Amino acid sequence: MPPAPSTPNTSCELCTTPGGALIWQDEHCRVVRVGGTEGHDYPGFCRVIWHAHVREMSDLGMAARQHLMNVVLATEATLRTLYQPEKINLASLGNLTPHLHWHVIPRQRHDPCFPAPIWAPPHRPATTQNMSPDITTDHLRSTLIQHLQHLQPQDAT
Repeated sequence: MPPAPSTPNTSCELCTTPGGALIWQDEHCRVVRVGGTEGHDYPGFCRVIWHAHVREMSDLGMAARQHLMNVVLATEATLRTLYQPEKINLASLGNLTPHLHWHVIPRQRHDPCFPAPIWAPPHRPATTQNMSPDITTDHLRSTLIQHLQHLQPQDAT
């Protein structure tokens, strides 16, 4: 498989914006914290976004795929450590935004849609009672870096 293209697509939201509050990045991808209603209703909701405009995982070489999945798994481990969720949801859809990215979503029993996907109609109101702890972006970053350091370095080209 040829290397992924690196030319940004000017009509792609994830090429032209960070896609959330930046937590961490390297030369290949970034981890952002989702804001807005989704971030409020699902504290800790993060996205792992490949920098280059790529549509599918299979468009990446093997080392790049492994690097991206290592970052996704380190993000999952970080959220499990900090939020102690009932479940973590991992999703790579891309139907609305066809730019390679992964949703990493800590789920709690009291969230508006649990146990259904977060994109399902809510069956209970969002509440601030019993919400997950308020974790700062700096704390997310430092914990993520600790989890990333436990990974084997990979050449992501």
